[in-house]
Amino acid sequence: MAQYSAVLDGVFTALADPTRRAVLRRLGRGPMSVGDLADEAPMTLPSFMKHVRVLESNGLIRTAKSGRVRTCELNRERFALVEGWLEEQRDIWADRTDRLELFVTNPKENP
Repeated sequence: MAQYSAVLDGVFTALADPTRRAVLRRLGRGPMSVGDLADEAPMTLPSFMKHVRVLESNGLIRTAKSGRVRTCELNRERFALVEGWLEEQRDIWADRTDRLELFVTNPKENP
């Protein structure tokens, strides 16, 4: 459970940055080279590479080097982890709001 929590924390940390979210949006259309991704980022290539490393180290993207070109692609399986966590949260809050609705609509039945 602690390992799951650490992985999830890393994923959410990676998703917290707008530059990294922009990279993920662009990669949603298909694999791209780091150079192409960096062209639209308002920073130097070394600074941009730090973002790529954060995304890769947290499993959100994969990179492969062919000659001098490094290509990035989404790791769609990692997003299932986030989806699972969000589903757990939806279930918890749906249960809580259902109980609140019962409490509000049936005040005589409540102690």
